[in-house]
Amino acid sequence: MSGSSSFKRQPIKLLFTLCCILLGVHVLNLLLEGSLNQFALVPRDPHTLPYILTSPWLHGDWRHLINNLLGFVIFSALILIRGVPFYVKSSFIIIVLTGLLVWLFARPSGHIGASGWIFGLWSLSIAIAWFQKNFVNIVIAIFVAVFYGGMIYGVLPGDPRVSFESHFFGVLSGIAAAYIMTRKRGRKT
Repeated sequence: MSGSSSFKRQPIKLLFTLCCILLGVHVLNLLLEGSLNQFALVPRDPHTLPYILTSPWLHGDWRHLINNLLGFVIFSALILIRGVPFYVKSSFIIIVLTGLLVWLFARPSGHIGASGWIFGLWSLSIAIAWFQKNFVNIVIAIFVAVFYGGMIYGVLPGDPRVSFESHFFGVLSGIAAAYIMTRKRGRKT
């Protein structure tokens, strides 16, 4: 019974750890006077291609980080309902695919922040119900569409300091992750 209890706490521990990393990186970046921003993703700059994996952990200021943390916790929790392995694999797909698309097609400026990841988790929460129709997926998709449907406006250009490209490509990557992850699961059953 205690093994089952620790298994149930695993998603909470993972989410807490990821939030602590996001906060820790931000505090460290502040202490280093923003020098970690050199690990931002700059489209079509070959030297920054590896920064696909670092840019989601960096944030411009506290407001940027707090806004991202709120969405990150909500959508991560909804995806973690499907299990830690599903969440980790989906997140990896979203981060890498979003980063590649931003690197290939976005405006030539430094792109940082977890918003591409968050928009990917958001669209994954909705799209998974299309690819794997079951009660839980449909309920989650309806919940996200009703309460967070307005996020779709975040994919439109607005504030030039905001990477709407990360939002847009995050949405596409979340849909791709939904397809990939449900297709894989379909083969196992």
